[in-house]
Amino acid sequence: MSTPTADHHSADRTAPSGPLIVTEDESLAENLLRLCVAAGTDPHLLCGVPPSRDLWENAPLVLVGDDQAERCAALGRRAGVLLLGLDLDDCEVWVRAVRLGAEHVLFLPDAQAWLLDRIADAAEGVGPPALTVAVLGGRGGAGASTLACALAITAARTGHRTMLIDADPLGGGLDVLLGGEGAGGLRWPDLAASRGRVNGAELARALPELHRLAALSWDRGDTLAVPPEAMRSVVAAARRRGGLVVLDLPRHLDSAAGQALEQADTGLLVVPAELRAMAAADRVASAARMRLSDLRAVVRVPGPAGLAAPEIARGLGLRLAGELPREPGLGVDVERGAPPGTRAKGPLARFCAGFLNEAMPPVPADGGGVL
Repeated sequence: MSTPTADHHSADRTAPSGPLIVTEDESLAENLLRLCVAAGTDPHLLCGVPPSRDLWENAPLVLVGDDQAERCAALGRRAGVLLLGLDLDDCEVWVRAVRLGAEHVLFLPDAQAWLLDRIADAAEGVGPPALTVAVLGGRGGAGASTLACALAITAARTGHRTMLIDADPLGGGLDVLLGGEGAGGLRWPDLAASRGRVNGAELARALPELHRLAALSWDRGDTLAVPPEAMRSVVAAARRRGGLVVLDLPRHLDSAAGQALEQADTGLLVVPAELRAMAAADRVASAARMRLSDLRAVVRVPGPAGLAAPEIARGLGLRLAGELPREPGLGVDVERGAPPGTRAKGPLARFCAGFLNEAMPPVPADGGGVL
C-alpha cells in the first residue's frame, strides 16, 4: 500500500481514494492513519488549512478532528462525515457536531472497532446490503436446492448482482447443479479459516462465475463443515456487495448454518403438499423461526390427498410465498447440464420472477449491478 498522503500547506486538488482526515492533533492523526492501514485503504491527511470544496464533497468518508470542526462547518453538509472528539468531558462537542452536520461523534479507542468497519465499508464502496434469501427444505428431497439455484439464476439473468452460497455440506454441491463442478475458483474448504472482515468484491472475484453469478459451494473432499466464524464472515462480505444473496441451507441447522440464517432477510421453506412433509416441515420451521422472523412457505403441488397450498401454510403458521406446480422435464434438464432457472417459462420461472419483482428494485438500464 502507498504511503498516506499528508498536506500541511494547501488544500489538495484531487479527491482521495480513501478517507479524508482533517486534524492537526498528532495523536489522533496517528490513530486514524493506523486504522486506515488496517482497513487496506489509502487515506489523505490534511493539516493546516480546511480542504477544498471539491475534496470535501468527493471523499468517500471524512474524519474530522474536533480541533477542525469549526473550520470545516463552513464547507457545507454532506453524508459520511464523522467527528472525532478529543475530550470526553467537553459537552460542547455535540454542538459542534450539529454545526458540522456530522453523522456520529466518536471517541478513540472506545469506537475503534466500529470505525474500522466504517472505513473498510468506504474503501469497498459499500452501499445498501444485499437482499438475502435463505431457502430450506421442509423434508428431504423437497426441492430447496432447485429453488435456490433458480432464484439466483433468474436474478442474475435480469441484471442483479448475485451470489449463491451453498451452506449444506451434504447436499451434493450446488456447483454440480449449476454444471460447474470443474470451474476454477475457491470452495468452502479454501475459506474455512476466514475470520473477521472479508472483502466482498475480492470474494466474488475469487469464486467460480457460473451463469453470470458468483457461486460458493463445496469441493469433493472430506471437509463437511466450516466454523461458524467463517460462515458469518463470508455471508457478511457477500451482503456488503449488494444485489441478491441466496443461501441454500440444510434442514438440520448446525451452528454455521444458524449464523447464515441470522443474516437472512427472508426465508423460503419448500414443502410438498403432503401430511408427512408438513409434519417434518413444522420442525424445521420451529428451528428456523428462532433465528429469522420472516419465514414463508413455498408449497409444491399437487399433493396425493389434494391439500391446498393455503392449508399447508396455515397449518405451519407461515405466510404463503407461493406454490410450485410440478414441472415436467425439469429433472431431465438438470441431468443434461441445464440447471434450474435456465428455462424462461414454466412454474418455477414464474415463481422466481414474481418473487424477485416484489422483493427487489429494478436494475438500472446501464446494467451496472452484475458481478
